[in-house]
Amino acid sequence: MTWTTVRVRPGAGAPRDAVLAAMFAAGVGGVQEDGDAFVTQVDAAFNMQTLITGVERAAPGTPVDTAPLADVDWTEAWKRGVTAHTVGALTVTPPWLAAGRDPATTIVIEPQMAFGTGEHATTRGVLTLLQAVLRPGDRVADLGAGSAVLSIGAVKLGAARAAAIEMDPDAIANAEANVAANGVAGRVTVVLGDAAVLLPLVAPVDLVLANIISSVITLLLPVIGAALAPGGRAIFSGIMASERVPMRAVLQNAGWRVTAELEEEDWWSVAAARA
Repeated sequence: MTWTTVRVRPGAGAPRDAVLAAMFAAGVGGVQEDGDAFVTQVDAAFNMQTLITGVERAAPGTPVDTAPLADVDWTEAWKRGVTAHTVGALTVTPPWLAAGRDPATTIVIEPQMAFGTGEHATTRGVLTLLQAVLRPGDRVADLGAGSAVLSIGAVKLGAARAAAIEMDPDAIANAEANVAANGVAGRVTVVLGDAAVLLPLVAPVDLVLANIISSVITLLLPVIGAALAPGGRAIFSGIMASERVPMRAVLQNAGWRVTAELEEEDWWSVAAARA
């Protein structure tokens, strides 16, 4: 479809509200202010003369300039904004950048609505700590799994199995597709539901991953602690760097000790074990 950019410039003293009302009355769907101008985009079916006449009546002499909008393939433009991220031994990549990479150390994620593509610092924080904390054969529970990127990463690093627990039904299909695409369907199980209810059902586990928000992590700490096998550990993220001090206190008061931590951008990720 062909689109046109329309720029309407009411002069000094012109009734801007009346000009804006005339644009909407002509059928414009949305308007952006750019300096002293009102800017919008219209398709080929739009009646430009109706707009010009309405604006002229509202503010005589107001110029209405038009220019063709460049034909952009928005899907391709969006894809160019998603990149591959190497985090230690692992690389998280969209499918169109996966060719030629080692499947054993590559996590292929189809970017959709589910959180977890490698673009966010919290995902990279957990993957970094995971490589130091995970033990071969660990049983893993991934709370708020989103795209299942962390579960996939865990089994590629040597975990025996992972339960990817996610309460958003819109994320499940994407998580299941990512698990299949990475060839780990026999070791990663995607489960829909509340982590507080489901975690005890998959226990005992050796490692819990929780890239959520600090308030939810705080509420889940007793459930997480009870689900861990002896010697069990957890990695928490989704925590703002500004929350580091109070969250360390929360962990300590709940019977946890910090074993490793890192900051990236505005986010804090932490590995912890039962004290």
